[in-house]
Amino acid sequence: MLPADGAEGKTFAFAGPRPLFSTMTRLPAHVRGAALLHEPRFNKGTAFSDAERDQLGLRGLLPPSHLSIEQQAARILEAFRSRSSPLDQYIYLTGLQDRNETLFYRVLIDHLEEMTPVVYTPTVGEACLKFGHIYRRPRGLYVTDDDRGRVEQVLRNWSGSKVSMIVVTDGERILGLGDLGAFGMGIPIGKLSLYAACAGVAPDECLPVMLDVGTENAALRRDPLYTGLPHARIRGEAYLALVDEFVAAVQNVFPGAIIQFEDFGTENAFGLLARYRDQVPCFNDDIQGTAAVTLAGLMATARITGRPLADQRLLFLGAGSAATGIGELVASALVRDGLSPAEARTRCWFVDTKGLVVSSRTDLAAHKRPFGHEHPPVPTLEAAVEALKPTALIGLAAQPGAFTESIIRTMAANHDRPVIFALSNPTSKAECTAEQAYQWSDGRAIFASGSPFRPLGVQGRRFEPSQANNAYVFPGIGLGAILAGSRRITEDMFIAAARILAGSASAEALATGSLFPRLGEIRRLSREIAEAVVCGAVAGGLASAPVPADLGPWMNQRIYRAEYQDYTATS
Repeated sequence: MLPADGAEGKTFAFAGPRPLFSTMTRLPAHVRGAALLHEPRFNKGTAFSDAERDQLGLRGLLPPSHLSIEQQAARILEAFRSRSSPLDQYIYLTGLQDRNETLFYRVLIDHLEEMTPVVYTPTVGEACLKFGHIYRRPRGLYVTDDDRGRVEQVLRNWSGSKVSMIVVTDGERILGLGDLGAFGMGIPIGKLSLYAACAGVAPDECLPVMLDVGTENAALRRDPLYTGLPHARIRGEAYLALVDEFVAAVQNVFPGAIIQFEDFGTENAFGLLARYRDQVPCFNDDIQGTAAVTLAGLMATARITGRPLADQRLLFLGAGSAATGIGELVASALVRDGLSPAEARTRCWFVDTKGLVVSSRTDLAAHKRPFGHEHPPVPTLEAAVEALKPTALIGLAAQPGAFTESIIRTMAANHDRPVIFALSNPTSKAECTAEQAYQWSDGRAIFASGSPFRPLGVQGRRFEPSQANNAYVFPGIGLGAILAGSRRITEDMFIAAARILAGSASAEALATGSLFPRLGEIRRLSREIAEAVVCGAVAGGLASAPVPADLGPWMNQRIYRAEYQDYTATS
């Protein structure tokens, strides 16, 4: 198996099924008294009963009152809402996670719609920019190029006995913000919070990892509070050797754990996915997760316009890993619907920094060449919109304001219901706002964005803009793959997730312009996607875990719920 750069890749043997989620957590014998109150996994604060306080040496260390988790959550919510900015709310929730993990997840699960934009996009982008300046307590593992030859030892330093899901980044392309080096650790931390909250993957089986290989961000290297190695990035064979060692170490230390690659630069994003996807259970959320949620959005537009996916012409601004990843998944879905691969790819066109991607260009990177179609050169996005008359315009280039009034009005002149997806994150990088899309199309645009926009009124109509949030997809994919012990994460799993998501919005939601259900419904949706992934793994011969015919009770026993345990029964 060869990686994208042609260097010979390493073969990794699948290590067998991973352990299943634990439904009860036994309190370690040494965690008693004041030490227990500083262990976020076990701490319950004022919810400890009198019996627990006596048995665990807590008498006198807590106020005498007893508060239920519901009462505690009400207090947390009041404090959260009193914070003056989303970043302050992020810092507050991070502190809660570091004190009382169960309470953190209870509040997050019960208020997903309100809190997801804080624990993840768009606020996590601001948090990453200031990560070293708001740093409080270590979370996750840092693997550096200084650790070559001892990466397995580093992984064994992780305190968790089981790991089922790993999110790893090297920080080179954090959202639309660029190279943030080790400050990018906020992304794996945030993603794994959503695995637990949105799908019920046990938080103690989630591991965030930063591959610190340096940064090209000179400002960070000069920052005295930078938390990473202040040198230029290692590249080439040295870089691949470190990642190879990391992937091999995961197989030895955490057998069968799923690896999610996150926010790598375009070249490494494609190269590492190609290098490992047929060797270990892994995926790249920027390529495949973004592709699945965007495909779902495009499929859902057919419920509004009556125009099937095969009849659409998509024009992408940007031709990096996320954009061409969407193109590849769209093409794959169309092939499954009966088109030839060549026909399917002609539905997708791309504009990069040098204009329209066409076959006559000699400067195309490998991931762009399949979409280099026969067409005269076109220098700009606006000219491409005029020439191609696309039904959908999809932005992933982190160029704020790129979807101008002229461009959107041209889209609206060519089509009664133009599709405008401004998917770049965070909000400051969006190609246009929801209000601009609706105003400039006279309220006819079907809009989605990467970061959330508030509901608004335009020309007497109320719109609830869609957020094409990867959290609709990746938690369910991960949960299903973990439960099945899937040896691989396949393209069909992402297409199945997209189809489920595309059909999930209600008619009432579609009428307000929303292509997706509310985030508050995401645990139900993640379960449906997980069931499809489990069934797909079984049907494809990829499941290494015993899967019963009746999935319902089996899944119920394995899905994490943020509830306190009675430690008098487990200690």
